[in-house]
Amino acid sequence: MRPSPADSTLPCNASFRTTHWSAVLAAREKDSSQAQRALAELCQTYWYPLYVYIRRRGNGPGEAEDLTQSFFARLLEKNYVGDVTPGMGRFRSFLLAAVKHFLANEWDHAQAQKRGGGKAIVSLDDKEAETRYQFEPVDNVTPETLFERKWAVTVLEQVLARLREEFVASEKAELFDELKVFLSADQATRSYASVAARTGLKEGTVKVAVHRLRRRYGELLREEIANTVHEPHEVEDEVRHLITVLSQ
Repeated sequence: MRPSPADSTLPCNASFRTTHWSAVLAAREKDSSQAQRALAELCQTYWYPLYVYIRRRGNGPGEAEDLTQSFFARLLEKNYVGDVTPGMGRFRSFLLAAVKHFLANEWDHAQAQKRGGGKAIVSLDDKEAETRYQFEPVDNVTPETLFERKWAVTVLEQVLARLREEFVASEKAELFDELKVFLSADQATRSYASVAARTGLKEGTVKVAVHRLRRRYGELLREEIANTVHEPHEVEDEVRHLITVLSQ
């Protein structure tokens, strides 16, 4: 079926990514290079919430970076995933439980100079990490609460980045920059008419484009969350958890 004029304002859906936490768990009893790559990709995506957690535990910037790297080195080199229990089936829960165990019992045996034989396992930008951390609110929230908040924010950042990539691939990056405000609470600052005037689209076309943008955002959100849970039915629970965390 040929797309309508309104359809053509948005890019085609990108293919669904196949890197999943469920794939890691399915291959945990085997020496699977694919599962190892999947786990490494998840760690690369979600390292910052872990860094924030370690920093809030009272560690300085340098020590937090070393601890984060050492933890990921241990995680990727040892069969920690083999110890996952049903209650830890979500990558978010597993990661937090694993780092607590690491900090409590294993740091003495995993000094920073030993991480990966001197090779960084996960690429951490120490300047970026600490710059971002300086903007975190100074409050009395627990390290666990801050971890959950940063996890939720990271999920949304990943979704927004993937959505923009689709527009860029279709040479519609400028349109995305005009429409993305309608995904946030700041949407009242921009009207359909103003966007139509700047883009040369009809106001009705902008409305349809925003509707489709929001729908695609929801699809990508669930895809991103699906990368971090074991079972499909857990996706909606994670969506509700994310909303709860961000509203606190």
